Amino acid sequence: MQFHPILTSIALGGCLFLTPLAPAHAQSSATSRAHADDLIVEMSQAFKKGNSKRLSSLLPQVAGHPLEPWAAYWELRVRLDTAAPSEVQQFFSRYAGTYQEDRLRNDWLLLLGQRRYWTDFAAEQALFRMSDDREVRCYTLALEPLQSNPELVNEFKRQWYGQKEMDDGCAYAAAQLYSAKLLSEADVWHKARLAMEANRPKAAKAAAAMISSAAAAPIDEISSNATRYLSKRVVAIRRVAREAVVLALIRMAAGDPDVTASVLENHWSVHLTPEQRSWAWAVIGKQAAQRLSSHASEYFAKASDADLDDEHLGWKVRAALRQGQWSAVTPAIAAMSSEARRDAVWVYWKARAQQQLARSDTDRKAALAPLADIAGVRGFYEQLALEELGQRVSVPARPVPLTTQEKDSARLNAGLNRALYAIQIGLRSDGIREWNYSTNLHQRGGMSERELLAAADLACQHEVWDRCINSSERTRSTIDFEQRFPMPHKEAVLQRAAQIGIDPAFVYGLIRQESRFVMDAQSGVGAAGLMQVMPATARWTARKIGLTDFKPQQINSRDTNIAIGTGYLKLVLDTFDGSLPLAAAAYNAGPSRSRSWRGQGDAPLLEGAIWAENIPFAETRDYVKKVLANSTSYAALISAQPQSLKSRLGMVGPKDARAPDVNLDLP
Repeated sequence: MQFHPILTSIALGGCLFLTPLAPAHAQSSATSRAHADDLIVEMSQAFKKGNSKRLSSLLPQVAGHPLEPWAAYWELRVRLDTAAPSEVQQFFSRYAGTYQEDRLRNDWLLLLGQRRYWTDFAAEQALFRMSDDREVRCYTLALEPLQSNPELVNEFKRQWYGQKEMDDGCAYAAAQLYSAKLLSEADVWHKARLAMEANRPKAAKAAAAMISSAAAAPIDEISSNATRYLSKRVVAIRRVAREAVVLALIRMAAGDPDVTASVLENHWSVHLTPEQRSWAWAVIGKQAAQRLSSHASEYFAKASDADLDDEHLGWKVRAALRQGQWSAVTPAIAAMSSEARRDAVWVYWKARAQQQLARSDTDRKAALAPLADIAGVRGFYEQLALEELGQRVSVPARPVPLTTQEKDSARLNAGLNRALYAIQIGLRSDGIREWNYSTNLHQRGGMSERELLAAADLACQHEVWDRCINSSERTRSTIDFEQRFPMPHKEAVLQRAAQIGIDPAFVYGLIRQESRFVMDAQSGVGAAGLMQVMPATARWTARKIGLTDFKPQQINSRDTNIAIGTGYLKLVLDTFDGSLPLAAAAYNAGPSRSRSWRGQGDAPLLEGAIWAENIPFAETRDYVKKVLANSTSYAALISAQPQSLKSRLGMVGPKDARAPDVNLDLP
């Protein structure tokens, strides 16, 4: 099978889009290429099924194809456990510098670590460019002389604490560090507590087992029925027994924080150390805060901030904001790690708290001064900081246009071209990984901001909008708003928005977050299309808006998806009195949850930003903030006028009892 030389050259670093095919050979070459593309797609499917025999038989047929590095990777990866080291080295040599080389080296390092081949591991790890695999990093840290490097020990703790389940690399490193007394018993119990709090009892048990079999023994019973376990304990005097009680209280608090608070106060508090009591109260406070309970701050007040981690302290701040307890905000943020304190969310709320507590105009002005470090158009809190400083969100001046040389550099980038080719033939996830690798900090020190803008421009030109946005968002000092906030299907969106009376900027802000304008986007739960509409919601909304001839297969059609998505969004907005944050939360998590989060009866009337920050679900909290920030940016682009995020957030509180209720419950 023959390939056009320009197409063939991509596998060795050339460019896919350099010149057109010669007319005399165009039809036969196109047919040949389409057949080869089908073979590549078939190999991708065989890889997912682990069909080594089929992969080996197809590989010779795609020699010279632009995506040959992917084909070769799939064929070797599926049999890597039995491959000879010489085969692996030949692959590294043949595809040197590609994403596929580094991807296979990642896989090979994991295998070497599992086999404890440390000499080979060290040699390959030195060549590993990606360096973003947590398990590989754990193996690497286990081999380092950590006795003289406490910062690396702390790095490992951060890796280990944040892990959902114990993988071999981090389990091995933890055992090594514990044996060397670089991890203390307190560190191990810290890990067990975090795991139990995250509803990962297996990980909690694995951590406790590092201490002793006796320490791990009660965890299954605690996981099964924490209340029963506590009822059988009379007194806890040993460290292991007391920590088991803490784990049981953590487990119990997930079901009912108020009952757990009573149990802790009336029976177990006296038997625990001050640090253990603080942690238990913080967990109870966090669970209460996530239920929007007015008792949350009361529970947090029983804990010492110095004993808590950033997650607990964050929820303490949220609960204090919800209750208007500004005096509790600053000390809780001050107790956070230095990394957390630099996060825009806590920079913003610390400044706001100090402003609220200031006694003079001079003090109030000084309190807001730190916001200058984060103020800008990049995100939710950056935009809010800008407004606190007296400015609104405006479209930044466009950067100096890309030169022909800068554009050609992106156009000739082999990794970017392979990524676009993969996406073009339906291998989107593979293409995305290679695109991200090619634009990230893995080669030549990473792309400069101008190179990122050129990569984004290339993606925009090919209407691969998610990679256009992703690449453009990585620049910090040079911002191209039209790249970051593209408006595909502009006429269709604006026309539909005007037809039903909805803000087109809100529609665009939501689409950008839902699908990044990928027309055939499909979520793991079945949401589809530009506006990620669920099948049941699509059928229900189609009836509501009079789309009588709707068929399920139409959901990926652009106009149908926009019609149904905006129709549902309009119904949601109407039932939530036009509140954008409530509507965005409802679109993501469902109307019933959004309704419960706004509160009932005597629930406080909150700033929209405080309400959004208190959304219990991390995914929905992040979603609402991004949709509202996106919408503000799109409004600035569409109107060419400065915009206010605060006005879009408004105030959020219980529904007016006099207002009619709109039923959004699906049949």
